[in-house]
Amino acid sequence: MEALTENIDLESDEGSPLTLSHSTNAKQSFQFETSHTSGDRLSVLRELQLTAFHSIYIVLFKAKINVLLPFGPLAILLHYLTGQHGWVFFFSLLGIAPLAERLGYATEQLAFYTGQTVGGLLNATFGNATEMIISLYALKSGMIRVVQQSLLGSILSNMLLVLGCAFFTGGIVHYPKVQVFSKATAIVSSGLLLMAVMGILFPAVLHFTHTEVHFGKSELALSRFSSCIMLVAYGSYLFFQLKSHSNLYDSIDEGRENNGEDSDGEVPEITKWEAISWLTIITLWVSVLSAYLVDAIQGASDSWNIPVSFISVILLPIVGNAAEHASAIMFAMKDKLDITLGVAIGSSTQISMFVIPFCVVVGWIMGQPMDLNFQLFETATLFITVLVIAFLLQEGTSNYFKGLMLILCYLIVAASFFVHVDNKSDDD
Repeated sequence: MEALTENIDLESDEGSPLTLSHSTNAKQSFQFETSHTSGDRLSVLRELQLTAFHSIYIVLFKAKINVLLPFGPLAILLHYLTGQHGWVFFFSLLGIAPLAERLGYATEQLAFYTGQTVGGLLNATFGNATEMIISLYALKSGMIRVVQQSLLGSILSNMLLVLGCAFFTGGIVHYPKVQVFSKATAIVSSGLLLMAVMGILFPAVLHFTHTEVHFGKSELALSRFSSCIMLVAYGSYLFFQLKSHSNLYDSIDEGRENNGEDSDGEVPEITKWEAISWLTIITLWVSVLSAYLVDAIQGASDSWNIPVSFISVILLPIVGNAAEHASAIMFAMKDKLDITLGVAIGSSTQISMFVIPFCVVVGWIMGQPMDLNFQLFETATLFITVLVIAFLLQEGTSNYFKGLMLILCYLIVAASFFVHVDNKSDDD
């Protein structure tokens, strides 16, 4: 009996360390899994933090033009503390300039994920976001002439200054090579610009020839009807560009890729959703600054003794087109003139065929008499500019001299608006 008892005790004693060791191993494995899971979470959080800091650094600190960003909040402070409209307008312009350039950068990053054709369209669209926001604020305030002149100035700036600088720099960098672009797409864009001139020209001619059926009303009705037609035409153009005849817009770029010319190995610096988030944030901040900018236009004109037409046609578009300016020059230096035309001429087409008719329709909804009568001087300037561009693009080639001619033409236009007195009631 004693031996049996000792045997049982031995078995029980031998089993207990096995049980203890098994439970100890289970606890250790559970602690290891827990620590491993928490370590994964910490690593994921660190990666997210590093990604966020990297995105903020790339967008807000890397570009040298971002040193102008503090002028935006400074303009708002001056608006409430001093009320000096000249300085508020000046600092608002300085604050919007880097935002417009960053909009273009975020759009270029998004273009890596969408392709070149859609990327050029996005660049033109978000590049015009500044002008559209400023126009809507001015329209809401009843400043119809500021809306008309700022949009006209944006078209002139894109066609003459932006495209001229792109042709000039591209011609200098690639001298003596002659740069080429798609002649077919340039002809389509020129045709749309001429259609826009037609839509803007007829209300002005109707007004200044005094041939309206109902004075003042027929001109407005014609403008609203023509705006709806222009919006339909622009929608058809998007379908033509992106769906039915997209091969026209990809032919030259695909040929370069097949020949191995496009081998600069560019990669996006931020992700797609980061680009979309930055586009949203920057657009909201531009809308805030635009409100203070529009409120200070008249005061800046009085304090600086500069015509409102010069501020609207020359100063506002130069700041608003900062994104297009930088993008067009960059692509021209890389010998990608098709994208350059998509940015510069595409932006002018979008403003003339979409933004201006859109503002007329929005003014119709708001009860504001926004029309397409841009007055005789402005309409003649636009008509001559479109003719110059149509003649320069018909060959499908570019060089530095063509760019220089466009820049000099823009200087003539700027000087003309500096000495131009805007008097809408004058029908002569």
